Amino acid sequence: MTPTGSDVVRRITQSARTSVEKGLFKLEFQAMNTVCRILCHGVAAPAAREFQHAAVAWVAHFEARYSRFLPDSLIGRINAAAGEKWVETDSETDRLFNLCQELFFFTRGSFDPTALPLIQLWNWKQRPPVVPDDATIQARRELVGWNKIQRRPGAIFLPRAGMGLDLGGIGKEYAVDCVMNLAIERGFPNVLVDFGQDVRVRGQAVGRPFWWVGLEDPRQPGKCWTSVAVTDHAVATSGDYLRYFEVDGRRFGHILDPRTGYPALNDCQAASVIAPSCTIAGLLSTSICLLGAKEGLHLVELNPGAAAAVTVNSRPAYSRKFPEFLPA
Repeated sequence: MTPTGSDVVRRITQSARTSVEKGLFKLEFQAMNTVCRILCHGVAAPAAREFQHAAVAWVAHFEARYSRFLPDSLIGRINAAAGEKWVETDSETDRLFNLCQELFFFTRGSFDPTALPLIQLWNWKQRPPVVPDDATIQARRELVGWNKIQRRPGAIFLPRAGMGLDLGGIGKEYAVDCVMNLAIERGFPNVLVDFGQDVRVRGQAVGRPFWWVGLEDPRQPGKCWTSVAVTDHAVATSGDYLRYFEVDGRRFGHILDPRTGYPALNDCQAASVIAPSCTIAGLLSTSICLLGAKEGLHLVELNPGAAAAVTVNSRPAYSRKFPEFLPA
């Protein structure tokens, strides 16, 4: 049976587990196909519990509304109506789509929420793996391009059948920022929001001047090559070292470049970015993997407040600000 938005809300809500230890309030739940974790301290227990409930409810609503895997979600209905009719949107969705438009132009098209036809074409789980032929890839590329969609206040239209939206490129990171904003609105001084290792923090960890966030080593997944000390910042890492396949000696990672229709192929093994928001950190880390180390680090330098480390040939290359976040 195909899951519905109500099923998603129920599943996420029922997965929530809370605990408290020496004033540190912990929340963990399953959403967006990953483990979501929220820590906070320096607040009263009733306020912490209310925030935890609000956070789970917000994420459940977000997934139910924007998951492309749910036919009754807004994204599901927009995709089903491609080439046929306009679909109504609300002000929250209009703001999210406005952000998508800004990020599409900021990344020179390397971030493109209309890349679903290409995502569906490349199947990293298929065994044996198959590389799509050039003609099929080029045909799918004709269905991709944020600048091809039509929008007006309160509505959106995908003009060609077969087009589709997928917000996976910023979904978790955007959710991290929104949940952090719930904490900020409540005046919480010390918070960590971690959705599948897309992290944003406020204030400091218990007994420390910062929060410490580990950066996974692409050469040894599951282990960290270093940690960064952050407060009031976000940290996101992208790389294709976990999800890829090989055909005839050539490696194909899972990070697709919508401008070419092919997986990224350059010198970048992994990229970690520190930025004021998780949305920007995640977008920049993915962009580095698509653009390559040199051009990607240049893009980071153009973004005030951002810093990055890129693993190239098993060695890290830093932006100018990145060493400021390393342990002394």
